[in-house]
Amino acid sequence: MDRFETLTAFVAVADQRSFAAAARALAISPPAITRAIASLERHLEVRLFHRSTRAVALTDDGAAFLDRARRILIDLREAEQIVMGGRSVPRGQLYLTAPVMFGKLHVLPALSALLASHEGLSARMMLIDRNVRIVEEGIDVAVRIGTPADSALRVVAIGSVQQTIVASPEYLAEHGAPASPSELKDHRCIIGSGVRAGGAWAFGPKGETIIDVAPRLTVNTVDATIAAAEAGLGLANLLSYQTAQAIAAGRLVRVLAHDAPPPMPVSLLFEGGRAAMPAVRLFIEAMKERARQRAWA
Repeated sequence: MDRFETLTAFVAVADQRSFAAAARALAISPPAITRAIASLERHLEVRLFHRSTRAVALTDDGAAFLDRARRILIDLREAEQIVMGGRSVPRGQLYLTAPVMFGKLHVLPALSALLASHEGLSARMMLIDRNVRIVEEGIDVAVRIGTPADSALRVVAIGSVQQTIVASPEYLAEHGAPASPSELKDHRCIIGSGVRAGGAWAFGPKGETIIDVAPRLTVNTVDATIAAAEAGLGLANLLSYQTAQAIAAGRLVRVLAHDAPPPMPVSLLFEGGRAAMPAVRLFIEAMKERARQRAWA
């Protein structure tokens, strides 16, 4: 293996925590992975992994080397994509991440159109309801909802979403609708997990009024939160794009709309160098166009 292939093997073993799993992920033989790591350790004159019959773990030297190895591979991949695709034709792999439901509803359609139009482009999309480390994971573009905290990254705002407190018509018929946020203490509430997890619900023109709700039910996905609300188990705090279909179909009703906090921005985050990649530029434009069509308003 050359130096870059050896680094790829090292990162794969670190990610998979297994030589065999890394070999499967890279579609090479386990002995080849073992030889690559041994060669790298000889070259660096350090031990990168603690090995046992049950587990593989990074040594302190290995952990210190991992971030730099990732950075080298990311820079190489970015340079290859720019050269292979010129500055106008998207080629290679585009790696995206987004919240689960937003990704399914709004990122996947935009990505599908790009893939249909550009034969040389492939994509990898990680849908997860938590913020991941963009640089360390080698992600080209991340879709974020809420104020971005990654100050070193470039940010393109593409729209906003609104907090919505919802319940089923059956629940409201039985328990009544809260007239003010303070009345939530008298209601059954559903709490979800993820970035917006927790029982502190914000209200008011600046989000200055915080109501601590006691959950009657806690679930770990947005889909489950919506399903629980539709089943009449209580009030749920969700975002407008998550509830739009259920509200339009009459399965959920929005309450406390006049007390909602300010809208939350929807942004695309990426490293500055990735702006030169044709696939990144086209994806950003595709998401801007979807926002102009008020796809998630």
